This record gives sequence, structure tokens and C-alpha cells, in this order.
Amino acid sequence: MASSGQTPPRPPSEAVSAGAGHNYPLTFSVNYPERDLDRLSTAFRIFWIIPVAILAATVEGGSFSTGSGARYTGGGIGVLFIPVLLMLLFRKKYPRWWYDWNLQLSRFSNRIVVYFALMNDRYPSTDEQQSVHLNFPYPNAEEDLSRGLPLVKWLLAIPHYVVLFFLTIGAVFAAIFAWFAILFTGRYPRSLFDYVEGVLRWQNRVGAYAFLLITDRYPPFSLQP
Repeated sequence: MASSGQTPPRPPSEAVSAGAGHNYPLTFSVNYPERDLDRLSTAFRIFWIIPVAILAATVEGGSFSTGSGARYTGGGIGVLFIPVLLMLLFRKKYPRWWYDWNLQLSRFSNRIVVYFALMNDRYPSTDEQQSVHLNFPYPNAEEDLSRGLPLVKWLLAIPHYVVLFFLTIGAVFAAIFAWFAILFTGRYPRSLFDYVEGVLRWQNRVGAYAFLLITDRYPPFSLQP
């Protein structure tokens, strides 16, 4: 029988085992700028970013990391980690307003990272998504999250930390090459853009699993959506 041109859906078990990152609870993407980027703000980006970096530092516990988005902390400043862990451990609950805080802070931090990586020349907004799209669903703690697994997720994610260390170094060099490209051509090379976007996506997935605690699904070793 002739093919209809559509790929039949894979069984759930096959889809999960593929591990390509499809349907992972956290999604992340950045709109590629189909226009010339501002050369002046690109040239002085390391100075342009200082005001919003200071603002982020006041929210994230006194310092801001451009390498992995929001800082994961134990207290009421930065992404809530230990309070969520304790609530899951003893009450099997993930308070909705804690989820909202973690989501919005993660979005804000990623907008700053994307701006610093020269992927956009619009100054990071404190509330608008702009060109950065990050989302993860509110978890059903009773049914979807393990009570004890959050205690060891950070440990289980160690292989990702090792890989991301080298990928992040590559992303830094990619941003440096892009800096020169934008100054001379006004455009961010698409291949470099896709690579940096993939590294940020990977970092956010690991954060969602090990620190945001919004899913028990192990993140894929993949740069792809």
C-alpha cells in the first residue's frame, strides 16, 4: 500500500527510549534575528549589560551567572530549591506561587544570558518574553513527582555537568566569533546561533530536573528541541 506521506506515531516506550528531547517538560527556544543587529550595542555589550546584571544579582542572591541562567539557592532569593525539596519530601506538594516565581525568574535570567551572548540586541525586559521562549508545566506533585528522588537528582545529573562544562566553553568561543561577525556583517552566523541556543536549552533542562524539580524525567543528552 502506498505511503500517505505521514510518519506513523511511535509507541510511547519507543518515543521515551529515543531520548532525543522530544516532548521534554521544559521547552526553550530563541527567535533568530532575521535582520542586522546593532553593531554599537554589540561592541560594548559587556558594559551595556551591567545595569540589568546588577538588578538580577539583587534577585539571585548577590551575584549573577551568565553561564547557566538563574542561580539555584536554598532560601527565598534566587530560584527556590531547598524549600521545594523539603515540601516535596514531607508534604508531596509544590506550591503554585513557588512554581510561578521559579518560572518567571528563569525566564528573566535567560533573557539576560541571551542578550549577553549577542543573540538579540533588545535590552532584557523584566516581564516581557521578547525573543526568548522558556516554559515548563506546573507539576502534579502527588502523581508525577517522587518524594525522595529530589534528594539525589543533583547527583544523578553529574554526567550532564561534565558534558556541559565543555559545551559551555564551546559556546563562549562561538559568542566571541559571533561578536566579530556582527561587527563586520551585522548578522549572527546561523550555525553558531543554533549551537549556543542548544547549549542553553540543555542547561535549562538539567536545571529543570536537578534544581527546579518540576520533573522526574531524566534530561536527554541533546542540543535539539
